[in-house]
Amino acid sequence: MTRPLTSIERSIHGRNGWLKEEERKAIESRGEIGRMEFWLRVTRTRITQDVKAGRDDVIAGFTSVCRLFKLAVDKRAEGDARLWNHLMQYAQQVLEQHGSRH
Repeated sequence: MTRPLTSIERSIHGRNGWLKEEERKAIESRGEIGRMEFWLRVTRTRITQDVKAGRDDVIAGFTSVCRLFKLAVDKRAEGDARLWNHLMQYAQQVLEQHGSRH
């Protein structure tokens, strides 16, 4: 028999459900562009929350991730897809391992 969820677990479950539903709506509305825009909005909100909480390093982290993504896109456009492929493979592994929730 499983134990009842704690209030924190219920909150996380509700948040994850909301994220999935909002992502679905974004995809229905605007396709993959809508999905990307949704996750950018969610990320921007989270960055703002972290900065207000005194975790300013989130800005440097996000900047580094954006620079890495741009570099991978640029290399792929130049005909070298290795960095892009490695980045996508790593992202998939991390999301599978840690991203059961959105």
